[in-house]
Amino acid sequence: MSATSRIAPVEEYLHVNGVRIFCRSAGRGPPVIVLHGGPGAHHDYLLPQYDLLSNRRTLLYYDQRGGGRSPVDRDQPLGWKAHVADLHQLIDYWGCRPATILGYSWGGLLAMLYTVQHPDDVETLALVSPAPISRSEREVFEQSFSSRMSSEPIETLREKLRQSDLRSTDPDAYRRRSFELSVAPYFRDPAMARDLTPFRVTGRTQNAVWESLGDYDLTSELKHLNVRALVMHGAFDPIPASAARRTAGILRADFVLLEQSGHVPHVEETERFRQTLDSFLPAE
Repeated sequence: MSATSRIAPVEEYLHVNGVRIFCRSAGRGPPVIVLHGGPGAHHDYLLPQYDLLSNRRTLLYYDQRGGGRSPVDRDQPLGWKAHVADLHQLIDYWGCRPATILGYSWGGLLAMLYTVQHPDDVETLALVSPAPISRSEREVFEQSFSSRMSSEPIETLREKLRQSDLRSTDPDAYRRRSFELSVAPYFRDPAMARDLTPFRVTGRTQNAVWESLGDYDLTSELKHLNVRALVMHGAFDPIPASAARRTAGILRADFVLLEQSGHVPHVEETERFRQTLDSFLPAE
């Protein structure tokens, strides 16, 4: 499909399990459900790079409950089971069972949680920088991220921002720079954080999901799955590549290591990201 014939994205709100969920579809062809990271974030920060995959398939995005344009009331559940239930209803609505799911970061873990609960509903999993499948591996990530955040290069950049007059002279630029520094540890080259679409994480949602998972470990459950799968991971990701490689081994999935990426390959190695997924995902 040429750029001039590409179908404009469609946005809509769907009522799912008592929550108003913001959805966006892009492209034409076999459906692929895209799960953003977080928890508590929204799909926008996957753009525009993920839309490069829409030339031969339909990408179905949504802001997960409690994040982005899908806020929830205080009495609504936010744990992982509620997220799985929402995805189940959306698959019903979109009529794409058995589904192809493309999950990024926490979205990769959500994809696996869903598949464990509904193994007959999923045909293909593509996991990009997936969150660890056990609490112990997540703790390793948390320690790595914290160490990077306090590293000398990032501390130097943070101090430079504090000493500048940007906060008073250009508040928008100051907020943008503050965001970049908050996500810089995810990147092989912290300077590339400037190319990531800014986003916000709703802390209440994030905390509720991780608390609901507790001392989780999906190792035994994943061994029983029979899905076509791909795991893509950056060599410089604060989530250790060994954790992602272990996930791929359990799923009997193809494993692709991106040598020049951290946690954000759609920004850091955009073309290899696109080529790898374009050849793996179903296409018209």
